[in-house]
Amino acid sequence: MTDRTEPRQPQISEEPGLPGSEAELDPKPQWQPRYPGSGRLKDKVAIVTGADSGIGRAVAALFAREGADVAIVYLEEHEDAARTKEIVESEGQRAITLAGDLGEEAFAKQVAAKTMEAFGKIDILVNNAGEQHPDEDVTDITEAQLRRTFQSNIFSMFFMVQAVRPHLKSGAAIVNCTSVTMYKGSPELLDYSSTKGAITAFTRSLSENLIEDGIRVNAVAPGPIWTPLNPSGGKPPEEIPDFGKNTPMGRPGQPNEVAPSFLFLACEDASYISGQVLHPNGGMVVGS
Repeated sequence: MTDRTEPRQPQISEEPGLPGSEAELDPKPQWQPRYPGSGRLKDKVAIVTGADSGIGRAVAALFAREGADVAIVYLEEHEDAARTKEIVESEGQRAITLAGDLGEEAFAKQVAAKTMEAFGKIDILVNNAGEQHPDEDVTDITEAQLRRTFQSNIFSMFFMVQAVRPHLKSGAAIVNCTSVTMYKGSPELLDYSSTKGAITAFTRSLSENLIEDGIRVNAVAPGPIWTPLNPSGGKPPEEIPDFGKNTPMGRPGQPNEVAPSFLFLACEDASYISGQVLHPNGGMVVGS
C-alpha cells in the first residue's frame, strides 16, 4: 500500500525560498509512476517546465516510462533537476536539463532551440512552472510581486507556446497547469489565483486557435499537492501541518496522483479532447 504520510514543516538549513528544494523536503513527495509503461508516448519528445521537482518531476518520470524523451526545464534547483534527469534516463529515455527564467522570452526561445538541437522535434509541451506568495490583505501585494507572479505563471506560457509553435505538427499536445484556486478562489493567494484564471482562459482560447492544425490544448487543475512550493514560502508556515486537510479526502495529494492527468491529455487516449480541464483535487466539486 502506498504510504500517505502526513506532511510536516520541512527542516531546511537556509532561509526558505521559492521554488524550493525537493532534496531537502521531509517527507519526500511521491513522484514514482505506479504502473508499468504501455508505450503511450513512444518516440515522443516532451518539454516539461518546472520539472525539477513536485508535479513536474512526476510528469517527467511518467512520460519517460511511457516512452518519451524529456527536456527538463527549471529555474535554479540544480540538484533536483539532476535527479529528475537520472529518473528519466533510468526509464531508458534521453533527457536534457535547461535552467533559466521562463518569465523572460529569450529563455523560452532557448528552450525550444536546445530541445530541437537535442531531439530533432517537439511533440508535447507541459506548462507547469509557477510560483505563489501568500498575503492576507490585497494591499500587501506589492507591484513587484504582482508583476513577478504574472510573469512566472502566465507570461511564461505565452512565451513557451510562441517559442515551440513553429515546431509543433498535427498530433501535438499542449497541457497547462492551472489550479483549483481558479474555481473556488483563495483569500490568501489573490495574485496567484488570478494567474490561474488567466491560464484557464488561455487554454480554452489557445485550443480554439490551434485546433484546425490538429494541435490539442488542455489543462490540469490540481488541488493541494505536497510539493516544495508550499513549505518553501508558498504557504504561511503555521498552515503547513494542516495542508490539504480541508479536502473531502482529508489529505493533500501526491505528485504521482496528478501526473496521470497530464499523461492522459498528452497521449492519443485524449484524441477527441481539447479546451478542457481535469481536476485531481481530492474530491472538491467545482465548476468546469
